[in-house]
This record gives sequence, C-alpha cells and structure tokens, in this order.
Amino acid sequence: MRDKARDLIRDGGDPAVERRKKKIEARLQASNTFRAVAEDFISVRLERSGKAPATIDKARWFLSHLTHAVGHLPIVDITTPDLLNALRKVESEGKRETARRTRAFASRVFRHGAVLGLCKNDPAALLDDALAAPIVKHRAAVLEPRKLGILLRAIDEFSGTEVVKLAMQILPHVFLRPGELRFGRWEEIDWDDAIWRVPAERTKLRRPHSVPLSRQSLELLRALQDRTGQLPYMFPGQRKFTVPICENAINLAFRRMGFDQETVTAHGWRATASTLLNESGLWHSDAIERALAHGHSNAVRGTYARGQHWDERVKMAQWWSDYLGGLKLSAA
Repeated sequence: MRDKARDLIRDGGDPAVERRKKKIEARLQASNTFRAVAEDFISVRLERSGKAPATIDKARWFLSHLTHAVGHLPIVDITTPDLLNALRKVESEGKRETARRTRAFASRVFRHGAVLGLCKNDPAALLDDALAAPIVKHRAAVLEPRKLGILLRAIDEFSGTEVVKLAMQILPHVFLRPGELRFGRWEEIDWDDAIWRVPAERTKLRRPHSVPLSRQSLELLRALQDRTGQLPYMFPGQRKFTVPICENAINLAFRRMGFDQETVTAHGWRATASTLLNESGLWHSDAIERALAHGHSNAVRGTYARGQHWDERVKMAQWWSDYLGGLKLSAA
C-alpha cells in the first residue's frame, strides 16, 4: 500500500483524493441499488402522495420478494433474466397473482429509476407474458340465508377480543372493505345524520364514500365507542392502541370459530350483501353498486349517478340490518 501510494504521487496523483473518490463511489453505488431506488419510489411516489397505508404496506411486501435476489444490485445492472429468476421463485410457491403484481411493482421502480437517470430501460416490462396467469378464485362468502343466520349467531357468541367481535358484528351492516373498516376513526362518524364518512385516501377508488347507518349499526358503534371512544382508531390493536387491529384479525377469528377460508372471509361480506340485495328485487342495481362503492364502467353514467340513490340507500341499509336480524332469529 505504501509503494502504491508512492507510485501514485510520482505520477502526480494524491492518495487522500483517491480514498475520497472511492468512498463517494461506494455511497453512490449503495444509493443506486434496486432496493434503494425502490425505497425512494415508495417514499416519493406513495407516502408523499398520500396513498393509503395499506397501499404502502403492499408495496413494501412486493419489494420483500425481490430484495434477496436483486435488492443489492445496482439498478442499471439488473437484467430481465435476473428478475425472471426472482419472480419464478414466487410463482413456484403457487403465488401466481403475487408474482405478476410484484413484476408490475418492479416495473414502476425501474421507470422511477429512469426518471432519476439511474437506469435506461425497464427489464420488467418484457416479463408480463413470461409469467403464468393467476388462477381466479373468488373470496369465500356465505350466500345461503339459513347458513348466514347461523354465522351471524356464531359471531354474537364469539368469546375472543371484544373489539374484534364488534368489528365482525358491524362489518355485515356497512358493506365496507375490511381495510376501510379497521382504519376507521371516530371523527368520521356523524351521529346526528347517522352517516359514516370514509375519506377518499382510504377507499379503493380514492374518492369519499358515505355510508348510511341503520339503527343496529348505530347501536353497535355506540357499544364500540364505550370501549375505544378515547382512542384514535375505532378498532385499535390489543397490544398497541395507536394502530388498528391487524388485517387478518377478523379472518383469524372466523377460523377460531370453526369457519374455514373456503366458507367465509372478511371481504366476502360484500359479495353476500350484493348477491342477496340483488336477489331481493327491492332495490335499484345502481343503489346497490353505490352502497358497495363500486365505480361505473361508463364514465358519463358514473358522473351522473354519483349523487343519486341516497334516499334509497338509507332505506336499503335499514332493510338490510332488519333482514340480518330476522335471519339470526330464524337460526335460533
């Protein structure tokens, strides 16, 4: 090392300058890895843009599938075969949909890197047709009225955590997605007008969604408020009150109750409501779609219908809660 330093000086160089250059190169190399660029993408494009916490958590989950294989590599050096090997490993575990969505996430990271001048192309773009198509599997839902009554009675008899029990009791009445429910805050409840106003950042379509609350929904929310009304989240975790219950809390409770994942899931309540409300023949299909916060395939029609059917939805919410109550009584 001494001799090399003397040779460098003799040639007009400076060992101290060379050491600084190597340190700078090492720092740049570290900041140009796929993982570093992905973290920057999540921070800049998702967190600062106000994306829902669930969206950010999902992005980090996609990144975790790539970290071991390519996370440490400079993003400019990653090739399409490098990515394919990583994604095929996920695919081999039977997670076809996860593999395809991870590829889509990687593609967004490469495009972000290109904007920053850290890479010139998107090797993930070529892989869409290289991955196996996912096997479509609908979320399990109870669609038979008699079995639905039995399930509702079982929920009322659940002996686990009271907050999780109330979440399971409230969810069938309000048609919300599980993530929209569990991140609920008390300031969203309008007690006077009996409305739950879900903010845009927590909905799938990123637009505000109002839920008319039946008498039964209000009664259940009052019971919940007695337990968690002083906390930021309506459904706080058991060990840490500053975060909501975990995303699998309701499904795990169903498993404890003896209902497997082929029978019922938290998200499946929306299919239950959609099916039975449509089969009743009492409600306009658009009112049901608005209650479920679905978008319209026809953009013009969607704009026109946005403020429609509120009065019908209020009546439908009360009818639905009464219907669920009747099913519970008949299952006794």
